[in-house]
Amino acid sequence: MKKMEKTNMQSQEIRTRFIEFFKKRGHAVIPSASLVPENDPSVLFNTAGMQPLVPYLLGEHHPMGKRLVDVQKCVRTGDLDDIGDNRHFSFFEMMGNWSLGDYFKNEAINWSYEFLTSKDEGLGLDSKRLYITIFQGDENAPFDQESKDIWMKAGIPENRIYALPAEDNWWSPGDNGPCGPCSEMFYDMSGDIGELTHEEFLNAVKKEDVIEIWNDVFMEYEKKDGKVIGKLSQKNVDTGAGLERITAVMQGKKTAYDTDMLADVIEKIKLQSKNYNENYARVITDHLRTALLLVSDGVMPSNKDRGYILRRLIRRAIVRSLKLQFSATLTEEILKLFIEKYKVIYPQVNSQKNIEIIISEIHKFRNTVEDGMKEFKKEIDPFVLATTYGFPIELTQELAKERGTTVDLEDYEKKMAEHQKLSQTASAGMFKGGLANHNPQTIRLHTAHHLLLSALQEVLGKSVKQRGSNITEERLRMDFSFDRKMTDEEKKKVEDIVNVNIAKGLNVVRREMPFVEAEKLGAEMEFGAKYPEIVSVYFIGSGNQEEPLPSPLLVNERGNSWVSIEFCGGPHITNTSEIGHFKIQKEEASSQGVRRIKAIIN
Repeated sequence: MKKMEKTNMQSQEIRTRFIEFFKKRGHAVIPSASLVPENDPSVLFNTAGMQPLVPYLLGEHHPMGKRLVDVQKCVRTGDLDDIGDNRHFSFFEMMGNWSLGDYFKNEAINWSYEFLTSKDEGLGLDSKRLYITIFQGDENAPFDQESKDIWMKAGIPENRIYALPAEDNWWSPGDNGPCGPCSEMFYDMSGDIGELTHEEFLNAVKKEDVIEIWNDVFMEYEKKDGKVIGKLSQKNVDTGAGLERITAVMQGKKTAYDTDMLADVIEKIKLQSKNYNENYARVITDHLRTALLLVSDGVMPSNKDRGYILRRLIRRAIVRSLKLQFSATLTEEILKLFIEKYKVIYPQVNSQKNIEIIISEIHKFRNTVEDGMKEFKKEIDPFVLATTYGFPIELTQELAKERGTTVDLEDYEKKMAEHQKLSQTASAGMFKGGLANHNPQTIRLHTAHHLLLSALQEVLGKSVKQRGSNITEERLRMDFSFDRKMTDEEKKKVEDIVNVNIAKGLNVVRREMPFVEAEKLGAEMEFGAKYPEIVSVYFIGSGNQEEPLPSPLLVNERGNSWVSIEFCGGPHITNTSEIGHFKIQKEEASSQGVRRIKAIIN
């Protein structure tokens, strides 16, 4: 087999070409949303490019129009054991172009094909090495003949188009939300595979001789509680092309670990390791990159939710660094390398504080490892070592082997499965429902959430900033920056301010305006987020849609028409009198320097 021809196109050029290609075709460029979802309690992180756009796929108007293009940061941690192979990464970037009720299959397919194969504007890939899949049809939607016809007209032979079932060619973000059939593009990595039968194609995919490089999702259906309930009010296009995957293809590599995105980090680990292992080096590289991006978006290590995932990633990396026996300063060097790679694209990464948070967590865990070593000598249960001391099973196994003993993996896995089942059950209850469902009670809580932040700033100071939110039908939860426990008097003041503003019957007004104008007005921003030129802003106060904005307007200054201004996609009620009585249930620590409030409305 001849090797794939290298183009040496760097990842940044691929990113730029993608954006410019669709910008030229009428798409507004929008920045990546934070890895932490805004007001979406159904997931811990944005795991797909479409997730931040769900409200607009469901019909809400996007301030930048109906054609959008972006490169979205994503984190997936459901398959950590696969990290280190050629395909899996916990952090990745998804290039996407979007149609919100505008163009549909014809434009989406032709533009995908054009970008992949055009030498002038696109990637210049060989069209003879492309294979296409389409949806074969089921009880929810018919066989996708339209996509097949479009592909054949574009020049793809019929025998290179394969119809596959929903498990392969139907995409949805979960049990609820927009969904639909998709058409995927695969590329021959060797260059001489040629024609394949249906079965041969599936085998080639499994062996990674051909790999998926692009996915066009035709979102015209809606799923509720796991079932497709009908069609959306508009037909949408959601496309996705993984930057890591495309970069590997363009540089003639099997994996992004060997490209300009990650290869220099791998090489640095290799040079400084006394006991080098390629899989361990890949895991360390992947996990430290993800940890840096998470911390830069406001996630702090903890024993709950996002913080737990971050902590687990850091610990997995450190266990493998101990095995490789590299220098103590290498971890910080790796983090600085990633800062250099991403500081222009994601400016919030460029902070020494991000490094300090991760290094501090590493030092804490090294002490935990030492404590775990002492317990290990007592021949304590591996499950207790893992759950009480954070002691990874891999390290327990290695130490046991050195002592000439073994770990009862069956007993460990049984106990861990029971533990995880309990954790997942609790988590499912915690994240049940949510703002994405647009439940009236949830929407009222969302508006109360804005009033709560305004009141916290009035009582505790302007330095208070939101660090996370979770809103269900039963309650709201807000994480905010503050370095001590609130007093009972402070909590009562916050409650009173919120309830006074509810009783006033203040208007809730949405306006679209230039980002720079909203910034001058003092609008509250999501931590770590980048915003487009035109933004959606919600105002709460005695003013109305027609009233001119006071200038200068500062949140929480008495005498102004508006008591709260926030960048927000919505939805909200129209008047605070619809909320009900606001009550703080609990105020507690969330992580270092971050407090958490849980509140209800009656």
